[in-house]
Amino acid sequence: MTRPGAPLLQAALNGTWDAEESAAVPRDPAGLAAAAADAVAAGAREVRIRPRTPCGGGSLSPRVVGPALTAVRGLVGVPVSVAADAWAEPDPERRVARIRSWELLPELAWVAWHEPGAEETAEALLAAGVAVEAGLRAGTAGPALFARSPLADRVRRIAAEVPETAAAEAEPWARALPGGPGGAPVLLCGTGAAAWPVARLARRLGLAGRIGLEDTLFLPDGRRARSTAEQVRAALLDGP
Repeated sequence: MTRPGAPLLQAALNGTWDAEESAAVPRDPAGLAAAAADAVAAGAREVRIRPRTPCGGGSLSPRVVGPALTAVRGLVGVPVSVAADAWAEPDPERRVARIRSWELLPELAWVAWHEPGAEETAEALLAAGVAVEAGLRAGTAGPALFARSPLADRVRRIAAEVPETAAAEAEPWARALPGGPGGAPVLLCGTGAAAWPVARLARRLGLAGRIGLEDTLFLPDGRRARSTAEQVRAALLDGP
């Protein structure tokens, strides 16, 4: 269970893995909902999803996003974040059009600030009433672009992502992140081999964190994770 006053932990339920890479990753609405319920029961206070078509590809179509949100909200009452990036929709103009066509809205959406069309994507989300997570990835132009963005003071928070290639510089990089006026809150997470070291760093710095099968298929001890819920429990028990 989450300790009172502990930093927020977001559960990243699926990601971009295909079925051959991991059968544990949920792909359809029912699977996402069940995974969300288990992760929240384990202590997650938000969930992050990548809605997928029946064929397994990412999509921001309202016919894909809507059923995923409906299923997840049927089992949990925590905020849901949708990844609104080039993997979900490569064409920036089409991405914006998809967002404008949403009938059901997530509480948050994650925008990869280093990708073409990030500003337009964020503007469309804000106009629809969806809070924006500014995805800033170490080793990209994202942080510099965000620092100059007129939208910097309108995002809900910075979602700072450290790939395994940048794990050694995670702490100084996280401390130097730009924010909006007064400083936007930061959620710090890692991917691949950086997932668990960065999760510990986030706890040590008192920052919100993220863990789940999207970021790593493993537990801190190197065993394959059976679910995001198992990773959430490990993250809440794992020492700094």
